[in-house]
Amino acid sequence: MIYTLTPNPAIDLYVGLDQLTPEVVNRTYEEDYQPNGKAINVSIMLSKLGITNTAMGFIGGFSGKFIEQELKKLSIHTSMVDVEGITRINVFANADREYKIVNKGPLISKEKKAEMTEKIEQIPANSTLFVSGSLPRGIQDEFYIHLAKICHHKKIKLILDISSHALLECLKYKPFLIKPNEDELASFFQLSTADLYSEKIIELSQELLDRGAQQVLVSRGEKGAIYTSPHHTLKVSSANGQVVNTACAGDAMLSTFIGKLEQNHSLEDALIYSSAAGAATAFSKGLCSLSHIQALIPAIQLEKIKEESFDGTY
Repeated sequence: MIYTLTPNPAIDLYVGLDQLTPEVVNRTYEEDYQPNGKAINVSIMLSKLGITNTAMGFIGGFSGKFIEQELKKLSIHTSMVDVEGITRINVFANADREYKIVNKGPLISKEKKAEMTEKIEQIPANSTLFVSGSLPRGIQDEFYIHLAKICHHKKIKLILDISSHALLECLKYKPFLIKPNEDELASFFQLSTADLYSEKIIELSQELLDRGAQQVLVSRGEKGAIYTSPHHTLKVSSANGQVVNTACAGDAMLSTFIGKLEQNHSLEDALIYSSAAGAATAFSKGLCSLSHIQALIPAIQLEKIKEESFDGTY
């Protein structure tokens, strides 16, 4: 079973206006409400692939209920912790230019944090848990480390997609996979992204493996991705197209990579499919369709830098 944890979910409200003028009523010509959060995006993409999963997170108020209802419409199971306050609503307005307004979200009490921790502890052994995104108010970075420790002891496959430097402290608990992007990788090692040529990314990924990560997938935007494990180093390209929205591309890449492996596809095929999914999402307003992914697969190139035989388990 696959579980996803979005600590600070949101409704993303997208509005279109001809222009945004101060001190007058600005009327929209387009609006769209979407449940959002990095791991929620993972749940939605897994559902598109036909993979059963359970979405977890802290929700509150009418906006929290909306998120849960929308996920259930997509046949995604939910295991939420209800909190005081209202789940945040972020506003993205397209007018003469793009405006992004992102709210903080509710304050999480110690009791609600403990309730979520208990839910994590009840996840069956050999399950997979995605933890993605930022933490809400009231929860510190140590929460990530505590979750990593629980997953290690419970034999839960932990997948981390977080920008917090607490990721480095989680490595001793041997997470199943981590997915930094180039900016995050550079930050972890106090480097500039200009330093991250392919060979350097492979070198840094190897260091993360040495510290305890079982697999490292570095997303590189229009340059594709680099995957590293003790047995493989693979480099995959992206596809060309008109970029519309890059916000969910990494989530689409990560979820389809793991999803295809769950469906017993080869490592190489899973990586090609995931790169196509990331590109297709970048070329879309939201998460991409499966048909769009299929259309881009012929454009994706894979390079095997290192390959060793192994038994297929980590």
